[in-house]
Amino acid sequence: MGLRAAPSCAPAAAAAGDCQQPPAQCRIQKCTTDFVALTSHLNSAIDGFDSEFCKALRAYAGCTQRTSKACRGNLVYHSAVLGISDLMSQRNCSKDGPTSSANPEVTHDPCNYHSHAGAREHRGGEHSPPSYLFCGLFGDPHLRTFKDHFQTCKVEGAWPLIDNNYLSVQVTNVPVVPGSSATATNKITIIFKAHHECTDQKVYQAVTDDLPAAFVDGTTSGGDGDTKSLQIVERESGRYVEMHARYIGTTVFVRQLGHYLTLAIRMPEALAMAYEESQDLQLCVNGCPLSERIDDGQGQVSAILGHSLPRTSSVQAWPGYTLATANTRCHEKMPVKDIYFQSCVFDLLTTGDANFTAAARSALEDVEALHPRKERWHIFPGSGSRAPRGRGAWSVSLGLVGLTLVAFL
Repeated sequence: MGLRAAPSCAPAAAAAGDCQQPPAQCRIQKCTTDFVALTSHLNSAIDGFDSEFCKALRAYAGCTQRTSKACRGNLVYHSAVLGISDLMSQRNCSKDGPTSSANPEVTHDPCNYHSHAGAREHRGGEHSPPSYLFCGLFGDPHLRTFKDHFQTCKVEGAWPLIDNNYLSVQVTNVPVVPGSSATATNKITIIFKAHHECTDQKVYQAVTDDLPAAFVDGTTSGGDGDTKSLQIVERESGRYVEMHARYIGTTVFVRQLGHYLTLAIRMPEALAMAYEESQDLQLCVNGCPLSERIDDGQGQVSAILGHSLPRTSSVQAWPGYTLATANTRCHEKMPVKDIYFQSCVFDLLTTGDANFTAAARSALEDVEALHPRKERWHIFPGSGSRAPRGRGAWSVSLGLVGLTLVAFL
């Protein structure tokens, strides 16, 4: 009898005299990694989030299904299956429908910034999503720059917040109280510049008591097709609108609270920094000029540059509020005593207008909706954009707010 060929199988199986093929490898970790890559750039405040998230969930579900036999008995696998089911239920995702592709080039959309930014990263061998910046303006007025610097400024008249190759935002501030340097925003003009085949130039303008849900030409969107590359969404009639510019990955919130306007914006860093040397006067980029600042250089309204404090032992607050009552009123809306809380106290004492409490609260809510880094949502007095400081630092800074008002009013 001739010699038989040695069985071609795994060493362990051959030693046991069993030539079955080795079991398939459980690849649940690869499925999870792909899902994270597909969703890491998404933000719930961005128009179209639910659709894109559901596509990624269906892709995740399909991947786990393909590896189900190999992963039988794997606890990580079963946890992933249950997690997918819960997320699909929470987001009302249907089990049937389009799925996301792990290759961004396959789903390239020139008028979807997330799509073509992802395609560029894929070709360059990088896998990190594009970084985003946040800027906000509210109250008396208080500015949070793209660098997370917090400032309180005068900036009366028209000033540019943003002026780059893709977007221009200008605000106009007017005095709040006669005889005071305090100002607040009563007009916002936003220009979405023309961008290839995605949209023509669109201009949005809001003034006190006129917060439209349309651009100045009467349209509510830009771009062709069913999926608009630029769109206005009215959240509260005459009080709150959102603008979603998919083609530049940008979201803008505009609100009216009381007699004044607030603004919050989230924009990709690469686009926010795309401007000419002549466009360097941008409050969101470089902050307020030193001559316009009324804080101590770290966001605290505890010293007014160029002014001396009168010799007095009492705080001359606006009628109706003392330091204690303003503190209590603001604490009702903002339990965390961060710099938004401090700004609320300052605005109440400076103006006596309770609407500034709602403005500070909504400004913080906008941060939580749009700011890409949760650990930087709260800024604490005296810490700039860094970690919180203790209660002692807060007590000192709040006392200094009272002293500030003496010179400010």
